[in-house]
Amino acid sequence: MVDEPHAIKAGAVSESFLSVDAMKSAQTAILHWYDTNRRDLPWRAKPGTKPDPYRVWLSEIMLQQTTVATVSNRYARFLERWPTVADLAAASLDEVLHEWQGLGYYARARNLHRCAKVIAADGGGKFPENAYALRKLPGIGEYTSRAIAAIVFGERAAPVDANVERVIARIAGIEQPLPAAKTAIQASAEQLEPPARPGDWAQALMDLGSAVCTARSPKCLICPASNVCKASAGGNPESFPVKQKKKQRPVRTGIVYWLTGSDGEVLLRKRPEKGMLGAMWEFPSAGWSTKTASPDAPSILALSNHWISQNEPIEHGFTHFEVRLTILHAQWNGSAIPAGSLWAHPEEFENFALPTLMKKVARRQRVPL
Repeated sequence: MVDEPHAIKAGAVSESFLSVDAMKSAQTAILHWYDTNRRDLPWRAKPGTKPDPYRVWLSEIMLQQTTVATVSNRYARFLERWPTVADLAAASLDEVLHEWQGLGYYARARNLHRCAKVIAADGGGKFPENAYALRKLPGIGEYTSRAIAAIVFGERAAPVDANVERVIARIAGIEQPLPAAKTAIQASAEQLEPPARPGDWAQALMDLGSAVCTARSPKCLICPASNVCKASAGGNPESFPVKQKKKQRPVRTGIVYWLTGSDGEVLLRKRPEKGMLGAMWEFPSAGWSTKTASPDAPSILALSNHWISQNEPIEHGFTHFEVRLTILHAQWNGSAIPAGSLWAHPEEFENFALPTLMKKVARRQRVPL
C-alpha cells in the first residue's frame, strides 16, 4: 500500500480513466516491453539483483534537470571516489562541489552532502525504507522519495518524472495545462500502477518516455500502450502534456572583476554557502546576485587604481533569469584583499569548484577550462 501522505487526493480523478481490463492489459504490455527493452544504465540493478539504495539515490539526485548522457560518466567518477554513503559523508563540501562541476544546480550537491551526513550519523548508513521517511531527508523531494521507495524498496509509490508525466498525460488524455495538471497526472499514475513490480514499473515508464513516447515524433506504432492511449486515439499525442506558454526570463546585469597580481595570479573568492552558487568559487562579482555579491563591490574596486571594461558582456542562463556580466580588468595595487579571497594562477583554476558562469569568464580571458 502507498503511505498515507501519497494517497490520491480526493476529487483529483473522479473515476478510473481506463476499464479494469484495459488497465490490466496496459500493465502487462508495458512490463513485457520493459523486460525486453530495458536500458542498461550504470545505476540500474541487473535483473534478479537487489538495487543499492546509495546508487539509486545518487543517480536520482544527479539526474534532476540533467540528461542521462551527461550524468553517466560523471556518476561513475563520483562512485569511484565515494563508493558508499559513509565515504561521501566523510568528504568535504569543497571536494563534493568540485566533483559536481558541470552538472549545474549546485544546491543539489550541497543537499547531497548534507543528506549523506544525516544518513551516516542518524541512520547508521542505512536509508529509510519508505517514501514518507525518505522525504524528510535534505534534498529528497516528492519525486525522488517515491522513486527510491519504488525502485529500491518495492513500495507502490508511483514516481512521476518528466518522462512519466508525458506518458501518463497521453494515456489518460489529461487536457488541463501544466503545472496545474500535475495533481491529475499523479493521481492517474497511481491508478495505473500495478500491484506487483513497482520498481520495474516505474523504470518501465521512464524508459518508455525516453525511447518511445518522446516529446516530439512519438513512436505510437510500436508503443505497448497505444491501444489504450487517449492521445494516440485522438491523433494528437504531441499536444500532451498541455503546456502554458513560457514567460520570457528577466535579465539581470552585473560586473565581474578580473584582478591580476604581480605574478599573473588572479583573485578568487568563495561565495557564501547559502544563496545562488553557494560555497562555490568565483571571480568577484557584483549586481546580478542580490543576496551575495553587491555589497562587496566597493571593497573590490579599492584593490586597483585603474579598471578597464571589456566591451562584450558574458551571457549565461539560469532557470528563472538570464545574466549579462561586464568584465572589468585591473592590476592589483597591493591593498589587503578581503577575507574569503585568495590568489590563484590560471593553471590552478581546475582545483577550484568554479560554476559554469565563471568558467565562461575564464575562457573569455583565454584560460582553457
